[in-house]
Amino acid sequence: MNNAPVGGEELSPYEPELGSFEDIEGDEDAVNKTGTTTVGIATDEGVVIATDMRASLGGRFVSNKDVQKVEQIHPTAALTLVGSVGGAQSFIRSIRAEASLYETRRDKPMKISALATLAGNLARGGPFMAIRPILGGVDEEGSHVYSLDPAGGVMKDDYTVTGSGMQLAYGVLEGNYEDDLSMEEASSLAARAVEAAVERDTGSGNGVYLATVTEDGIDIKGHKDFDDVR
Repeated sequence: MNNAPVGGEELSPYEPELGSFEDIEGDEDAVNKTGTTTVGIATDEGVVIATDMRASLGGRFVSNKDVQKVEQIHPTAALTLVGSVGGAQSFIRSIRAEASLYETRRDKPMKISALATLAGNLARGGPFMAIRPILGGVDEEGSHVYSLDPAGGVMKDDYTVTGSGMQLAYGVLEGNYEDDLSMEEASSLAARAVEAAVERDTGSGNGVYLATVTEDGIDIKGHKDFDDVR
């Protein structure tokens, strides 16, 4: 094997001759990202999750204007896509499969707290790129909203925001959240929080997806006009 110096550096005999994996993963402009603003609010009646609709390449080019960034992963739980689109989609497929396997084996759905722990463990130990989703669900113990970080941290709250527009959305929530919101009021508030982010955050835009989660199931609808859901 020829280990002659290339560009002044000696090649390791174990190094790939056509470039390293780090070089491929470092091409940020080629990776679809959600940028994103995602909001989750827990109420006595259920959970509302709102997300914008934009995906971008390298944060500079809008690659898709109608991305559904919230997906059902459990009979009464949904998860948002935040960060790398591929990583988030893979993460959702993994959690959905584990939750389905649990239900098949035990003939009952996972509790939302157990689902959140599973999600945190997968985020910490899996090959998922730069994800920071919101998990919202309902079980016999009530309504639950969790935010997850890329290191596997799981934090429960009455409401939470993740993504590049989080500071703008939090401003709306902090000034208007009340602990006795109805589902309709929570949906309006979540949509207004996303709208505030869309006005100033270049990674967020093009409308809002609203998911309502109750003990009866999940309903997800997209809206291009914020006037429809304010």
